[in-house]
This record gives sequence, structure tokens and C-alpha cells, in this order.
Amino acid sequence: MSRLLGRLLALVLILGGMAWAGPAQAAPTAAAITKAMQPGWNLGNTLDATGADETSWGNPRVTRELLRGIRAQGFKSIRIPVTWGQHQGPAPDYTIDPAYLARVQEVVGWALDEGLYVMINIHHDSWQWIATMPTDHDNVLARYNAIWTQVAGAFRDTSPRLLLESVNEPQFWGSTGDTENYALLAELNTSFHRIVRGTGGGNTKRFLVLPTLHTNADRGRLDALAGEFTALNDLNLIATVHYYGYWPFSVNVAGGYRFDATAQQDLLGTFQRLRDSLISKGIPVILGEYGLLGFDRHTGTIEQGEKLKFFELFGQQARASGVTTMLWDNGQHYDRTAGIWRDAELFGQISSSWRTRSGTAASDLVFVRRSAPVTAQTITLNPNGLGFTHVRLGETTLRRGPDYQVSGDQLTLTAGLLQRLTRTEGYGVKASLSLRFSRGVPWRLDVVSSDTPQLAAVTGQTSAFAIPTTFNGDRLATMTATYADGSNAGPHGWTPYKEFDRAFAPDYTAGTIRLTPDFFAEVTDGALVNLRFYLWSGETVTYQVTRTGTVVSGTLAG
Repeated sequence: MSRLLGRLLALVLILGGMAWAGPAQAAPTAAAITKAMQPGWNLGNTLDATGADETSWGNPRVTRELLRGIRAQGFKSIRIPVTWGQHQGPAPDYTIDPAYLARVQEVVGWALDEGLYVMINIHHDSWQWIATMPTDHDNVLARYNAIWTQVAGAFRDTSPRLLLESVNEPQFWGSTGDTENYALLAELNTSFHRIVRGTGGGNTKRFLVLPTLHTNADRGRLDALAGEFTALNDLNLIATVHYYGYWPFSVNVAGGYRFDATAQQDLLGTFQRLRDSLISKGIPVILGEYGLLGFDRHTGTIEQGEKLKFFELFGQQARASGVTTMLWDNGQHYDRTAGIWRDAELFGQISSSWRTRSGTAASDLVFVRRSAPVTAQTITLNPNGLGFTHVRLGETTLRRGPDYQVSGDQLTLTAGLLQRLTRTEGYGVKASLSLRFSRGVPWRLDVVSSDTPQLAAVTGQTSAFAIPTTFNGDRLATMTATYADGSNAGPHGWTPYKEFDRAFAPDYTAGTIRLTPDFFAEVTDGALVNLRFYLWSGETVTYQVTRTGTVVSGTLAG
């Protein structure tokens, strides 16, 4: 009978996700759990939405099928951000709406049933009301503690594959500076730790996730969090930071439209600091959100090849550092209704980087001017430690020699090949070559037939001003705006380079370049503004606009 009971008990533990806690097998370490969670995905803009319910920011209600689909994409963990404040009653109890808490439990249960590790948190509350802690300390702490007392109690006996994260992107307004900020965050994290551990059951050993200030990976932030880990002296703690890249590149402003050496060094430096401040001390790290900030508007803010190079290097650094990554997806990446990736090429690069490196190149665009003789063009390869093998066009392997040559990291496409690929009439992409390396995903190289874009004079309103543009196959990279005396015009006055899609945006279908109301709101009335448009072909085109009240006149530059 005792043997039968033992087997039944083991089965119950396995089904509950707790088999590792049995006496015959050592409990996993925080490092082992962190590794098992790689890779992860964020259910963004859903249960963290600040409206009436999870659909208020435009995403559909979560279904079990959605979570099953995420698991099928290769993800091992899911971060479920939760904003609690609008579902809380008044002081002193701050009771969470039982229906909302039950909904969170339902979604978490579905994810666990699909075999995913799950992480939940306090999300947008961080800036909605927790940020006022310097001036409203006791009320904020009481409300924060009330959330975790109720949430920890509700999940007390849930599978240990559920992790709890104390707070998302902690920040404090009106403080005296970082010394106070670090103390306030330590107070929140310590209170969270005490409450969760005090609820007993599975929470006594549940893995808890603590962020840096702003979930930022600057050295001071990391060292402060490392000090908290030492003070708490709990082996079941995991650190978390976020990373959205070098800011000018991440949103395409200040000339940061390429993943250049500065943007690369920002990424490399971030992972080096994680290794130095946390990982070397035995503190595992979950990179709880990553991506590019421009994605919040649309994924075309950064040119495709440049963003692919970012994600390739990011994945390599995370893998080499042993950091678990959780892709931020607010609905712009994985189509939650159709169950497909909106940009399959982007996800292909991301998912490949979980396992290996991929070769890239200086660009994914080769422009061939239609109005000039066709000549050979050379592109610099970035093999990333791999071997270059060949070039394909569809199912055809091109010939080394007649079609292309390789010398070191220089790939030259012959004039004959380019002439053959661009002989059909019209502008635009004429062929997509596939550069193959010994491992990883191929690098797509588009051959584009183009000529200098043509802009036309126009008069319009600041609310909807668009320059008629014949792009002739070319693509817009960035724009500068200056006054006649050379000073900077428009938003972000510290740089002549304006923010893509925030100040200006191309519409290739409509044949326009739109200048936004935000741009004109910071342009001096009556002053001539010189615009210079930089194209991916290397061409530049100049234009002039003058705002008089709400009326804008645009002319070709003289």
C-alpha cells in the first residue's frame, strides 16, 4: 500500500509541476529555472491594459488556443503583465475585483497547462500611482502590499513554474535623487519578498523576480540590485532588466537609422555590465522585455536589414551570457487571431538567434540606377564567424565568377548579373537574392531599380501636410530640418535629424512624404525651413517649407 501511495503522490507532484521538489530529486536552482525559461514572450497590451478590460488596447481576449500557439512557436515561458489599479477597491482594504483576479488565474492556468513557465507582475501601476511614493509613501506602500497579499494568496498553491515579479519598470517622481530611489525600490522589493514568503505553501520557495530601478542596465542600477540580493539572502531570486537598444537607433532619430558601431557598442556594453554586476556573482538574469521602441508605432520605423542585424547580435549576446530573453509583443508581432507572425522574416531571425549565429551584410538593399549604365556593386559581408557558401536566386544557385565574386568579406555582384536582374521596365525590387552561410538563416539582398525621387510644390495645412513625391523605387531613411542660419528646426532641437514617423513619414503607396502636426508645432512661424531627405540609395533631395499660422507652403529648394 505504501508503495502505491508513493507512486500516486509522485504522479500528483508531476501533474502539479512540482516533481523536482520531491526527496529523490534536488530542487532546481534559480539559474536552472532561468535557463529552462529561454526563450520567453510577453502577452503585452492585454491584462496590463488600463481600460475597462483586456481588450481596451485593441487586442482580442486571451484564449487557450493563443497560448498553445505561442508554445508551438518554440517559446518556453510567457510573461503576463497585469495592471491591477483600475480593478482595486478603495482604502484601507484595496480589494481586487474577484472577477478580475479569477480571470488572471484562468489565463495563468491555461499557460501552465500548456507547459509554459509563467511570470506575472504589477505593471502600469508603476507609473500610475507607485511613482508617487516619495510624496505619498504610506498610502502607496499600503496599496502595493494589499495587491501582493491578495495575489500571493490566490496563487499560493499554484505550480512552481509560476514566477512573481515585484514591479514593472519602477520609477519615482519628486524624489531627492537616486539614493532615495534605490531605497524606495529596496523597500518595495523587500516588502514583496516578505509578503510572498509569508503566505506559505508553494510561495515559501517560489522563484521571485526583482527589477533594477527603471529596469535599466546601467552600472549603478545593477550594483544597487546586487546589494538587495545580498541583503535578502534568498537563493530563489532572479534579477530582471529590459533592453530596447541605443535610443537614437531604437526610434530612428538623431541620425541613428543604421545599426552602426555606436548602437552595437551600446548592446555589447549592456551585456558586459550584466555579466560583471550580476551574472559573475551567481545572480541569474531575465531580460523581461526587449525589442525596439519604434515598434510601438510600427515595425517599419527602422529599416528591415538594420533591425535584423540588431536582433542577430542581441540573440548571440544573450546566448553567450546565459540571459533569458522575453520578446515584448503588444500585438504588433504575433497575430493573435490568425496565429501567424506579421513579419515572418523578423521572427525567423529572432528564433534562429536562440540557437546559433547568422551571417548578415552591410545592407539588405542594392540600388541600380535605371538612368545610368549598370556597373558591378560590392557589399561588405558580416559572416559573424561563419563561412560564406553561395548566392541563390529563388531555386537557382548563382555562378561564382560570372554572377558574383567573393574576396575576404567583400561580395561583388557583377554588372552582367545586375543588368539581367533589372532589365524589366519600372522601378522597385526586381529580385531578392539569398546569401547563404554555413549556419543560421540566409541574408536577403534586394536588388532595386531606382532613380532620384522627385518632389513637387504644394500648399496645405499643418494638420495634414503631405509633399507629393515620386519615389522612383528609392526609400526614405531620415530627414534633417534647419533654419536659414543653420540652427535646428522642429522637435528634438538638439539635433537636425528628426524622428522617423514622429516628425515625418513616407507613404509609398500614396506617393507622399507626410510632415506631422508635431513637427510644425515646434517650427517658428514665418521662418523658412530647409529639409534634406536622405535616401537608402545614398541620394539626397532638398525641399523648403514655411508655416504661416496653420497654412504650410512647400517648394523645391533653389
